[in-house]
Amino acid sequence: MHLRRYDTAAQRAARQVIDTYSTSFSLATRLLRGRVRTDIANLYAMVRIADEMVDGTAREAGDGAAAIRRRLDAYEDQVIAAPTERFHTDPVLHAYAITARRCELADAHVHAFFASMRWDIDKQSYSPQHFSDYIYGSAEAIGLMCLQIFLTGREVSDSERAEMNRGARRLGAAFQKVNFLRDLGEDSHELNRTYFPELVDTPLDGPTKDRLVADIRADLAAAQRAIALLPRDARLGVQAAADIFAALTDRLDRLSPADVAHPSSRVRVPNAEKTLIAARAVKKVIR
Repeated sequence: MHLRRYDTAAQRAARQVIDTYSTSFSLATRLLRGRVRTDIANLYAMVRIADEMVDGTAREAGDGAAAIRRRLDAYEDQVIAAPTERFHTDPVLHAYAITARRCELADAHVHAFFASMRWDIDKQSYSPQHFSDYIYGSAEAIGLMCLQIFLTGREVSDSERAEMNRGARRLGAAFQKVNFLRDLGEDSHELNRTYFPELVDTPLDGPTKDRLVADIRADLAAAQRAIALLPRDARLGVQAAADIFAALTDRLDRLSPADVAHPSSRVRVPNAEKTLIAARAVKKVIR
């Protein structure tokens, strides 16, 4: 009884993390059904804590690069070991461990994620290969863990699983690239980072923005084929998230390069529009 109550409290804490940090994912995950909804929130909370270590929060608290690296290394060790322990004093780790055990999340995907986070400590720009590797760890590996959650306890054919793996990676990549583009000004001015290799030595211009937007739309289109194969308790939430990020892409497409790159002009979809997008996603999935 005591452990069950603590499980509930820890998973509520994980839910609070996603509700605080991402209105888009918070709305989309509320369209998930059953255990899947809780498991995705548990995974997101762990990922968010690691991301905060390298995205400025730890520096604001007084940590230098060496201290942040030590924290991230220690946290990776804790995350990898978490499923082997039934009780954790850290509620986010406790919640993550419940999901990692139940869904048998792969250590290789966790390590890939932390490898990308580690680059954020001091890497300022990316070659095409580094960019591809970063996208895999920071986004595609997370998409594959989400898919593992969606499919836990379900039988699918090898061909369907392969298609869904491809879709999970493309959707994760699309989400990350959208965030890179909408955070372009903030990343450059506040964190001194340039993710897109095309922009290492050149400011964003019209043709480059068009290519980046087209690449994102290609990822979203490729992912759409896999979304249709997902179990219904996952499909609605994933469809809503994909549609919200498609709307963000449309807004970025309409902006001038100068506006996209301005540090104070981060593109957002208003909450009312997100709610409408979610309602349309419901109709799309259940028709």
